[in-house]
Amino acid sequence: SNKEISNDLKTLNEDLIKQRENKARLEGLLQQATEKQEDDKNTIYEKLNIYPKDFHNLIEINEDIPNLEESNLNLEKLLLQRERIGPVNLVAEEDSEKLIDKLKEIQNEKEDLENAVSKLRTSIRSINKEAKIRLMEAFTEVNKNFKILFTELFGGGEAYLALTESENPLESGLELMASPPGKKLQQMSLLSGGEQALTAMALIFSVFLTKPSPICILDEVDAPLDESNVDRFLDLIESISEKSKTRFLVVSHNRLTMARMHRLYGVTMQEPGVSQLVSVSLKEAEKFENAG
Repeated sequence: SNKEISNDLKTLNEDLIKQRENKARLEGLLQQATEKQEDDKNTIYEKLNIYPKDFHNLIEINEDIPNLEESNLNLEKLLLQRERIGPVNLVAEEDSEKLIDKLKEIQNEKEDLENAVSKLRTSIRSINKEAKIRLMEAFTEVNKNFKILFTELFGGGEAYLALTESENPLESGLELMASPPGKKLQQMSLLSGGEQALTAMALIFSVFLTKPSPICILDEVDAPLDESNVDRFLDLIESISEKSKTRFLVVSHNRLTMARMHRLYGVTMQEPGVSQLVSVSLKEAEKFENAG
């Protein structure tokens, strides 16, 4: 009957709707599964650098497959270790190249410095060798002059200079030994004041004679000397003046010294606050005296 046909048609329509809904649901599940499969493929590639379609290319492993639970634990440990390492520095290779270049520059600079140090040490050794030779030559000459001048100033006796470290003259100190007439050989510090003054003069003039200058100024060096020693000191000045052609300018209050000079210069104050320079040529005065 028509009623039964209508009921069947209605039932079929309802089934059709349900099937369409089920189809849509299944299509949604299929889409989800496809997306999940794609995500899994990407995850596998990220972790293992291989796609599932290439699994057949893997070398067959004869060992037993490890336990899944242990593998998961190991995987977690490895993931934690990787996280501790921190993020990957994408410019690490470039930084490494820069550091390598900088290291090469530093290495080159180090080699240059080492070469420079080596050259400097060679130069220092050469300079020290030359300085040692010159020092010993000068020391020998000064010592020879000192022995002669000391004997002339003291009218006898003996004296000499010695290096405290003869093996290393450049680092050595100088020792002065003197023996005035009638005294034993001793260090300069044990001599009397006058003897020390004469010995110092002998040493100074022995250096002066090694390399004399045209002019020498002496400021009251005769002050600590007695009359006999002043005569010896003046004889020494005259002798040096003749040998080295040096002109001596002597500042002195000693009448003996003034009497032995060729020309005197004095400062007078005839009026308060007004100084006047007066000069006298003793040689000219002698001529006038002899003429009279």
